Parts: sequence; C-alpha cells; structure tokens
Amino acid sequence: MRRKKDRPRKAGPEKSALTRRDFLKGAGVTVSGGLLVGSTAAGAAPPGPEAGFVGPGAVPVTLRVNGKVHKMNLEPRVTLLDALRDRLFITGSKKVCDRATCGSCTVMIDRKPVYACTVLAIEAEGHNITTIEGLAAEGKLTPVMEAFVNHDAQQCGFCTPGFVMACTAYLEREKNPTMEEMEKNLGGNICRCGTYWGIRHAVVEAANGMKGGAHGNM
Repeated sequence: MRRKKDRPRKAGPEKSALTRRDFLKGAGVTVSGGLLVGSTAAGAAPPGPEAGFVGPGAVPVTLRVNGKVHKMNLEPRVTLLDALRDRLFITGSKKVCDRATCGSCTVMIDRKPVYACTVLAIEAEGHNITTIEGLAAEGKLTPVMEAFVNHDAQQCGFCTPGFVMACTAYLEREKNPTMEEMEKNLGGNICRCGTYWGIRHAVVEAANGMKGGAHGNM
C-alpha cells in the first residue's frame, strides 16, 4: 500500500501572547465617562487598583435608590436590575427580555430613563436611582399612575411599571405632548397586550394634571 506524502500544514495565525485567562485576570472594570472598559496589552503587567480597575471578585458598591443608601458587595458584572431585584428586593422593575428591547425594567438615573438590564450596578454609584416604588410618596398615586387607571392603560400589568417610569420621564421634559410625539418618544417600551391607545390618552391626561399643579412626586 502506497503511503501518501505528508502534506505541509497551512500556516495559521500566530497565537496571541495574551490568553483568555490572562485577559480575565488582568481586565477589570473601570468607570470612564459613564462607560465601563477593561483591557490589558499583551505582555504587560495587569493593572493594579491604582489604575482604577476592580474585580473580577465582589467589590463594595453603594447605591442610592429612592433616596435611601444601600451598601453591598457585588461582582462588577452584576447589572443594576439584578442588584435591585435579587439583592435589594425592589422588584417593581421587571426582568423580561434582559436585552434592552422591551423597556419593562425602565428606571430613572438622575431623572433620565434607562434600561436597568443594560446598566452595571457599579456604574450607578454616585447617582440617584428612582424606581416605580419611589414615585408614589406615602402611597399617593402620581398623575401618571392615576391616568393609567382612568384609561385602562394596563392589562396583564407586567410592562406597566416600565411604562409609568418612561412616561414620567417623558412628561418631565415635554409639557405639551402630542400623539405623534408620544409614539416616537415612548417607542422604547413594548406592551404585549397592546394598550398603546390607553397609554397615550393617559399621558395627555397626566400632562394636563401636572400643569394644574398636581405634580405629586413626579
């Protein structure tokens, strides 16, 4: 039996001097302009704490949620949504898609609406976080909440907290909303029950209520 000649192996890409283990060991989390980044150049010594990197183990994190300060130890990879629900048991923000597509986890950071599933808890340090639980002072409904009830702007209710948060943030910057503007500005939240018509009318009613001075804890 004739033996085939050994064919020369094709040259492949050179193996990087930086292994996955090296990267995970040396690449931490650092906050820079609100963006978390981490990298280690091949062959370079892993940056120490003085460079602003933390992790991968749990680190002290302090969050101010609805006016209260909470101190805990979290891995830098923990999202704000998971910290709220699993560690602080503040469960109004719902975990649905976990991919920043449905808006059910919407909270406000410094009064700006964000998806809590896409923000790391460590990123929220030093900021004021407001959840649906923080809107109704002493159990009194806000104009947005009252309007949602009046216009049946909820069915299963799972998306409702996120919509209330998004609508509240929207009305804080837009005092005279139109139906067309609402469709665009609230497009980041999805209602699988299809209560959009009721939501839009609720926003109009809430806007009128806010003009009348019934701002509640808006």
